Amino acid sequence: MATQSKKVATSARHRKKLKIRRKVTGSAERPRLSIFRSAKHTYAQLIADDQSKTVAAASTLDKEVQAELKKLATEAKDSKSSSKSVLAARAVGIVLAGRSKEHKVKKVVFDRNGFLYTGRVKALADGARDAGLEF
Repeated sequence: MATQSKKVATSARHRKKLKIRRKVTGSAERPRLSIFRSAKHTYAQLIADDQSKTVAAASTLDKEVQAELKKLATEAKDSKSSSKSVLAARAVGIVLAGRSKEHKVKKVVFDRNGFLYTGRVKALADGARDAGLEF
């Protein structure tokens, strides 16, 4: 009896993700900033691929991110402090950059994970840049 090969997900985002991952790798000196956005939340992590370790991570579920989001919402005079918002993604980027400084990481490689570079993905990247990370 012949064995069947595994079926690979063929969504457009998954194909883009695989294409990006062939080119982008992180190291201990310059980890990969990987982003995932679901319908409700935004997640980001710094990954050292050569060591197979996550250096730092942040998401809209963190209390520190929610506090930063409230601060950004009052500065922008915006009543929307939803975890789905662009402001929330910016807060994730700011907090992640702060956590990366604790690990003495200043430069990262950006991995958009197959998502288009607009909206929450761009806001997260801008927030991380403003807080001191270099891409």
